[in-house]
Order: sequence, then C-alpha cells, then structure tokens
Amino acid sequence: MAEHRWIGYLVWALLLGAVFAWECVGLIRADDAVPTFSDAVDATMRYPAGRWALFALWLWLGWHTFIRGWHFLLRDMR
Repeated sequence: MAEHRWIGYLVWALLLGAVFAWECVGLIRADDAVPTFSDAVDATMRYPAGRWALFALWLWLGWHTFIRGWHFLLRDMR
C-alpha cells in the first residue's frame, strides 16, 4: 500500500513541475503567444461569472485541503 502513496506523490510532483515549466517558458519567451496561467486567470477574472467561479474553486480547494483533512488531528482526543 505504501508503494501506491509514493506513486501518487510522484505523479503530483510531475504535474506541478510541468505546470511550473510551462509558466516559466511563457514568461521567458514573452514575444511568443504562449499563454501562461496568469493569462488564463486574467481572462477569467474579466467577467463576474468567472470571478465567482474562481472564488468557488478557491473555497472548494481550501475546504478539501485544510478543513476536511483535520479529522486526523481530532482522532486521539477523548
């Protein structure tokens, strides 16, 4: 079971590394039309529905990352 956990961490590290590399390429080669993550966020924030969607995504991510994972902190309290 521990092998699966490390595979998951490796996949997430590769995905985040690829996103970071794409952002770096987009920022270094500004003369090309390579869209960066910040360009996508700017285009989404242009409209009120996009702002609400990003806010909802931010709340969802924060809830599932921080609040939902707190049960392990409360497990030993009796």
